Amino acid sequence: MPDAPDATITYRREPLPDAAAVARLFDAAGLRRPTQDLARIGRMLQHADLVLTAWLGTQLVGIARALTDFSYCCYLSDLAVDRAFQRRGIGGELLARVRTAIGDQCNLLLLSVPEAVDYYPQQGFAPAEHAFLIRRAR
Repeated sequence: MPDAPDATITYRREPLPDAAAVARLFDAAGLRRPTQDLARIGRMLQHADLVLTAWLGTQLVGIARALTDFSYCCYLSDLAVDRAFQRRGIGGELLARVRTAIGDQCNLLLLSVPEAVDYYPQQGFAPAEHAFLIRRAR
């Protein structure tokens, strides 16, 4: 069982963080995203249906970004926690808040980076056997 969320961390649904802060977080978390393209990061935030963030004061330390209809399906596009703040329950708390926001009628699915494959089963995810992907051009 993961540790309880750090008491000094606050969680927010709004306002959206700025693209530069999210790019810094993706880099600090080791998540491969187009962090040099702040306009693209901004579009990723603006067009997401659900963005939940974790903060230590004014420092963004975690984010969950999802695309969902809030009725049947939710794709968790990003779950990132700054490496300096990992193993404190922040990712688990963000996932719990996503699940609360989408309700129990939604499937929650994601594509994992190789480094996190062992993390998601600990959070209640089961492997998906029938998934398909058309890779983006860039």
